[in-house]
Amino acid sequence: MFASYLIGLREGLEATLVVSVLVAFLVKSDRKNRLPQVWAGVGVAVALSIGFGALLTFTAAHLSHGQQEMFDAVTSLLATVFVTWMIFWMRRAARSLSGELRARLDEAIQVGTGAVVVMSFLAVAREGLETALLFFASVQGATTSASPLIGITLGILTAVALGWGLYRSALRINLTVFFTWTGLLLILVAGGIFKYGVHDLQEANILPGLSTYAFDISSVMPADSWYGALVSGMFNITPQPSVLETAAWLLYVVPTLFLFLRPQRKRPASPPLSVSDPRPAA
Repeated sequence: MFASYLIGLREGLEATLVVSVLVAFLVKSDRKNRLPQVWAGVGVAVALSIGFGALLTFTAAHLSHGQQEMFDAVTSLLATVFVTWMIFWMRRAARSLSGELRARLDEAIQVGTGAVVVMSFLAVAREGLETALLFFASVQGATTSASPLIGITLGILTAVALGWGLYRSALRINLTVFFTWTGLLLILVAGGIFKYGVHDLQEANILPGLSTYAFDISSVMPADSWYGALVSGMFNITPQPSVLETAAWLLYVVPTLFLFLRPQRKRPASPPLSVSDPRPAA
């Protein structure tokens, strides 16, 4: 549930911030008549994301065992790539995101109604599709479907509440700190997803060594214990992983953490991310 909550919170807050910037820009620049077009684009993006998640689930349920293992492996590896790209992109672009969104929306308004809808759709659809893919990949090893669903729902609701508070200026959150800590946790989650993808490839007999274990801590962390289930659900760390799974986890997590924690090069200052004080249109 925690991993799903974290995915819903992180991705949901990114999408909520995007929508908040767009809405605030229109309200502050006295263009409220464009709000229905923004909400139309957001609604289509949400529907597409839900449909994409349903398609993944439907496809996985109608495959043979070997095909399902391959399908799960591919989605896990793709999810790892997307979450890694998203973490580093947000770390680099967060400060200038608000200004870029306002500029794009202003350009879309000049083009016409359809452009505003498409721009709003594209701004939110990326986050939604990433959320669906990450959620599907993260729950493949779950023993029940209810807990992950509850987790991601609570995460998204929390993100919406935070976004609304930021929009209304009721909350003051250091977004740099927030995205740094959630980024660190998501790297560990992504490492577990990558490890699970390697395990699926071993299950499908694509990679060898399924029964060659790196270690066995099942006596210390039984899989059926609450803490074993907690660690496994959060980061997909199992008490008896194969050598290849363990190597894959280390090869992903160690260099990714190093690159993420490495100080960024100083760049010219840009407008900070803001949702409540957009610049009015000229």
